[in-house]
Amino acid sequence: MFRRLLIVVVVFVLGSGITSAQEMMDDTARVAVMSAYAPEMTVLLDNTEVENTYRINGVEFTTGRLAGNDVVLFLSGVSMINAAMNTQLLLDHFNITHIVFSGIAGGVNPDLSVGDVAVPAQWGQYQEMLFARETAGGEFSPPPWAATPYPNFGMMFPQTVNVRTEANPEGVEMFWFETDADMLKVAEEVAQGLTLEKCNADNVCLTHEPKIVVGGNGVSGQTFVDNAEFRQFAFDVFQANVLDMESAATAMVAYANDTPFIIFRSLSDLAGGGPGENEIGTFFQIAANNSADVVMAFLEAWAAK
Repeated sequence: MFRRLLIVVVVFVLGSGITSAQEMMDDTARVAVMSAYAPEMTVLLDNTEVENTYRINGVEFTTGRLAGNDVVLFLSGVSMINAAMNTQLLLDHFNITHIVFSGIAGGVNPDLSVGDVAVPAQWGQYQEMLFARETAGGEFSPPPWAATPYPNFGMMFPQTVNVRTEANPEGVEMFWFETDADMLKVAEEVAQGLTLEKCNADNVCLTHEPKIVVGGNGVSGQTFVDNAEFRQFAFDVFQANVLDMESAATAMVAYANDTPFIIFRSLSDLAGGGPGENEIGTFFQIAANNSADVVMAFLEAWAAK
């Protein structure tokens, strides 16, 4: 009786459309195009010739053609854990040649403004941290065994992360994950001839012409930053152009899977560095559209290579 019940259960599961852990959706070599959440993806989906839609663990993956490329588009979800988990989910179920991330970010470099698009050459997880105890003298003292590769922000001491790969199963301590050099070169070429949006649908406009900056550093962590002092820390210590909550996690997973990546982030706010309240509510859509427009131009150039 038990054997019969087991067989029925197995047949039901296999025939129910539930995707197994390693089932490939198709064999087509594709460029992954991802964003953190839906408004960042709108322009890209609107320009996609959709072929199929798949749902795995609640995440929707859309395959098709975009700007001359075979692609799969999806939303990572907001946060480092979502980005890492769903980037790996992507790589487990699709034949991915390259990853392209489009989205918004907080500006860190004082030379950048809302609406600008940053394409960093490397990404680090700057909130991988040790929280040190406070001494009687008001200083913060990490445990004697702890490495302190970067200056601290109060009790918070940034750390590297141990990354395992096929080539390094024991892991290697890393902070920076490098953007693919070929993809970065194409982004540099594309940036020369693009004009970005400066007004939203309500005719609220930036007071400057937004620009594209290719190169430099980006950092990611679990917190939404709206604090001028912490923003200054991120710039002083990491020379970051932008900060966000997903990119370095995707970069780490891409590195671990030996998958080339590039990440485009447009500034929706200044992470607490602006003169008034946080700007994201006003300029979010301008930033999202600018990032998507640069990604579209990049994909067209990439397909022509």
